[in-house]
Amino acid sequence: MESRNLITIRDIPLNMYNHLLKNGIHPILAKLWSSRGVTDIKQISKKWIDMISPFKMLNIIESANTLADSIINQKKILIIADYDCDGATACAVAIKSLKSMNANVDFLVPNRFETGYGLSNKIVDIAYNHKNGKPDIIITVDNGISSIDGVRSANEKNISVIITDHHLPGKILPDALHIINPNQAQCAFPSKNLAGVGVIFYLMIVLRYILRKRGIYSHKGGPQLEKLLDLVALGTIADVVKLDDNNRLLVSKGLQQIRRGNAQKGLNALIKLLGIDYKNINVDHLGFNIAPRINAAGRLDDISIGIECLITDDDDVANKNAILLDQINTKRRLIEKTMNQEAIEITKNYKNHKDKFSICIYKQEWHQGIIGLIASKLKEKFWKPVFVFAESSTLEIRGSGRSIPGINLRNILEQISLEYRILNSFGGHAMAAGVTLNKYNFKIFSEAFEKIINNIFDSDTFKHIIETDGALDIEYMNTFTSDLINQEVWGNGFPAPLFFDEFAVIKQEILNNSHLKMILKKNNQLLTAIFFGKCCKISNNIKAVYKLTTQTWKQKSYFQLIIIDIIN
Repeated sequence: MESRNLITIRDIPLNMYNHLLKNGIHPILAKLWSSRGVTDIKQISKKWIDMISPFKMLNIIESANTLADSIINQKKILIIADYDCDGATACAVAIKSLKSMNANVDFLVPNRFETGYGLSNKIVDIAYNHKNGKPDIIITVDNGISSIDGVRSANEKNISVIITDHHLPGKILPDALHIINPNQAQCAFPSKNLAGVGVIFYLMIVLRYILRKRGIYSHKGGPQLEKLLDLVALGTIADVVKLDDNNRLLVSKGLQQIRRGNAQKGLNALIKLLGIDYKNINVDHLGFNIAPRINAAGRLDDISIGIECLITDDDDVANKNAILLDQINTKRRLIEKTMNQEAIEITKNYKNHKDKFSICIYKQEWHQGIIGLIASKLKEKFWKPVFVFAESSTLEIRGSGRSIPGINLRNILEQISLEYRILNSFGGHAMAAGVTLNKYNFKIFSEAFEKIINNIFDSDTFKHIIETDGALDIEYMNTFTSDLINQEVWGNGFPAPLFFDEFAVIKQEILNNSHLKMILKKNNQLLTAIFFGKCCKISNNIKAVYKLTTQTWKQKSYFQLIIIDIIN
């Protein structure tokens, strides 16, 4: 069996590797960090002082002053959040911070199925008639940068809007009172990769600073916002933003807080429910175990359930919401499984699908909240840019897109919008985007999408490259090394370590017709390994890409390789 992937090995700059060694870094981490571009010991800092200053963010001081005035005058503040995990954590950070500063604040979240994304006209109307009365100020978190009409509607109703967002701005910005977004023009903030939760966290830090300057708090007084870094870590990992130096620092501080047993009650309830050892929690736990349960509420029901779980200080409420989120996630997985099977069949029945540069599919009955997950799975399976559509109304369909490196979805959508004039709305990033259009325009969209990608075709773009860290000495194949690696922060832009080695296959067994369990041998040492999703046996000698894990069974820990790819 030949792998469809192109496997490469990272170069290790010896000068930086040696520099890290001299600074007391473990040889394995020195190898991994230097090969990922670390050139300064500060890049791997876990010190609060090394966080980028919030004062470099455009409009942040003005926004903080406006909020300080609002708090002092007890004006009504309403948070409008996105309906994913980044939006939920951003909302929780805003609510907990502002309440601790004695603000009159509440939140409102758009419903994916009723009001659509972001600060729409519909959500402004709902805000205007809020149970607590018309808000004086709306703060958007993880949305708003494309809400031209929504901000106009709010302004007409005499509601001021402060936008905090991280999504890429369009050519025209909303007429908001203030806009805080590191990706807007003229913003000198060095990191353009903050998640929505990171942006609002920075604003809350500056707000506390302003209240100190005004004498509301002492020089170092006020709420301990650092205690919210567990939420910042969760939202940052969940949104799969690039983990640059600053984001890794924020995530690292958040993980430290959880490992000390100081997580928010709702987050702690989820950790306990899932049987995760909080002392050894890592980014995989956040991204693959906890975030999907928060996201499931926004996909199938109401993300407010997730927000309530994250903001509560009541153990009973936290536990009840954690259980409810887990139940919703179980339902989500069942729907996703059926939709994924259908999507693969539709794709394979596509005329000449193997020769196409993209995948664009639609089924009326599909669940709007799940199409993004299906797009991700199809992208990984076929290694092509994908859009998956479902019906959003009688006349309209909603699509969720996922891309591969080198193909910018948002730019493509902008091009389609300008050239074909068929999009009702669109937004997102290079690698993930959303779009709405009328049903009768689906064929035009799919053909335009294929044509544009065909025009920018580069054969290297469509090679699925797996970058590895090469062979791992047998002396490091143990739980100590596994734990050492998995305690660090890895993710988008700073990939988790993968190794590449030759093994003899001593024993192999197919489990549940789904996974391949193996006993491998290297240098006379036996190693247990598992290849998830592999349901056929392999040859007796292999080259394998793998990662290290520590598994626990009956309170005993053991070392295991998780196989990612095999070359016979």
